[in-house]
Amino acid sequence: MEEKRCARFLLLAAFGQGFYYVLSGLWALVSIATFQVVTGPKTDIWLVKTVGSLLVCSGGVMLYSAFRRHVPMETILLALGNAAVLIIIEIVYTSTGRISKVYLLDTGVEVVFVVLWLLGLSCRLDGDRQGDGG
Repeated sequence: MEEKRCARFLLLAAFGQGFYYVLSGLWALVSIATFQVVTGPKTDIWLVKTVGSLLVCSGGVMLYSAFRRHVPMETILLALGNAAVLIIIEIVYTSTGRISKVYLLDTGVEVVFVVLWLLGLSCRLDGDRQGDGG
């Protein structure tokens, strides 16, 4: 039963973060004008599109794991790394006024993803330890 709960956290995190990243990455690529209406004007559009493209790629990996119903450690590390980087960047650059405070909404979403991944990961690691006899 515990293993199923672990799998649910990991699948939820993989699907949720993957979908969110693909959607937000595509938004920056497909409609930079509406993206800037919400997030503020940008001087380096190529950079926005680069980050959007990377989010689509990372999100695609997460969705692939979710649809396979198998979330390997590589996907977990990719997802946690992406979320941690975005959290740090958004906090640093909103606090200096370099980017809009609207990015703090994304920070909150990223924190939710980190919590889901850590719940699933800690649950999985507990199961591994119990399987080793201690």
